[in-house]
Amino acid sequence: MKLRPMTVADLPVVMAIEQATFPYDAWSEGMMRGELADQPRTRHYVVAEADGQIVAYAGLAVAADQADVQTIAVLESHRGTGIGGAMLAELLREARERGAREVFLEVREDNPVARGVYQHFGFEEIGVRRRYYDDGTDAIMMRRKLDG
Repeated sequence: MKLRPMTVADLPVVMAIEQATFPYDAWSEGMMRGELADQPRTRHYVVAEADGQIVAYAGLAVAADQADVQTIAVLESHRGTGIGGAMLAELLREARERGAREVFLEVREDNPVARGVYQHFGFEEIGVRRRYYDDGTDAIMMRRKLDG
């Protein structure tokens, strides 16, 4: 598995993974293009390749001393292989390098696997956003403080 920066040329594959992973609240290609347009100024997006094929992607937004995990998506056939954790570690490394002191994220209340990964990486639940997702599912807000 190899991580590399995401480019606009990756969008056809990334958008297919997006639709498969988030069928109820997938981002549009326009939204993803907007995220990439802010790279590297305030954004950091990576793709994960296995056997030369993109199988996952992740994105981070950083402003001043706060960062937000924007998205992490892994093809179902590659879940449980450590790719998601590797991408999260990369986002945390980048947040720290850019001077962030805290990293925030939202995760679906009905996704215990993702919540467990985030807790494994030191994220704590700090609140709930009711009916945050398009299908009415709540979002669990999580935060990780970064070491100085």
